[in-house]
Amino acid sequence: MLFSSLTVLAQNTPDKHILEVLDAQVRAWNQGDILAFMSGYLDSDSTRFVSAKGVTAGYQRVLARYLSAYPTKEKMGELSFGDLNVRLLSSELAIVIGQWNLKRRDTDGGNTSGYFTLIFQKTVNGWKIIHDHTS
Repeated sequence: MLFSSLTVLAQNTPDKHILEVLDAQVRAWNQGDILAFMSGYLDSDSTRFVSAKGVTAGYQRVLARYLSAYPTKEKMGELSFGDLNVRLLSSELAIVIGQWNLKRRDTDGGNTSGYFTLIFQKTVNGWKIIHDHTS
């Protein structure tokens, strides 16, 4: 898996903790655990998720969106990330651009992929996603 090799390469860089969050999200997703996947997001009313369907405001609404769109492990499929580019904007903010891929059976929605831009904020609980624009 491409993502795992990126994690190894980033072990001694300042952005390793951000890559660890993304790696944990992939593991949680592939185990069918949306709640664990969502631990990568800041639990705040200011958290945003943007897609072709519009803007979802607030952690609880983002969680509800995921639970509604992916009600079963089969619908979730197998997630992978690739082409990750982490850019630190300051000691407390970073932007990540990457590609996502979902492998699923045709009966569960079929394979799909796209790109994302994430804004991470360093918090007392580690790096968290505060803005997710996924297409």
